[in-house]
Amino acid sequence: MTPPRASNDQLVTSDSLGPGTANDHSYTCDMGQISGAGRMTADPQVRSKRVRDPEARQAAILDAARACFAERGYARATIRDIARRAGVTHGLVMRHFSSKEQLFIASMPGPRDLGEVIPGETATLPERLASAFVERMESAEGNDPLIALIRGAASNEDAASALYQAMRERSMSVYRSVLDCEDVDARVDLLSAHLVGVAFNRYILGIGPLAEMPPDQLVIRLAASLRQILFG
Repeated sequence: MTPPRASNDQLVTSDSLGPGTANDHSYTCDMGQISGAGRMTADPQVRSKRVRDPEARQAAILDAARACFAERGYARATIRDIARRAGVTHGLVMRHFSSKEQLFIASMPGPRDLGEVIPGETATLPERLASAFVERMESAEGNDPLIALIRGAASNEDAASALYQAMRERSMSVYRSVLDCEDVDARVDLLSAHLVGVAFNRYILGIGPLAEMPPDQLVIRLAASLRQILFG
């Protein structure tokens, strides 16, 4: 009898995933149960796991991308390095994100983060923005794509400009939905420039009172300056 042909759910070994993934069982596909007639029947738990896997893998890719971009900068970071860190294949990264630029933009805080911060009273928007920014940057331990964008601007100005513009367009629409003023674009650009400056001083240079300030004090001072920019 001719052996049954393996399906697309065939077991993926550590060799096919590339180096550094021999012990990563989270990216192994189960062939399921093979019946006596040679027909594969899927275990319900396996099916459930397969549904969740794409989200878990995408999250792993984004986490690896944030770390890689922050450490190496946009120009030096490669898709293969990101895939290796995430424990997946190069092709899987490209399946989720069509290019390195799209992966970088997806890994950057943007409308998705703003969508969680902006809802609420407009009067307290500066406090929410300041708190979210400081919490994100403090927990990132230097592995934030904003750091990569700032560092990359010195070595590849064109790439940094294109990335910044793409992220700006994605975020601007969110701010326009809550800020009712004619110069909203100018205000948001000022806000972005202010946050970039804080990130450069505190999280890259690490020099002076701003870098040494306790996070809770930074939130208070940052909220005051953002309030002036948004509503002043």
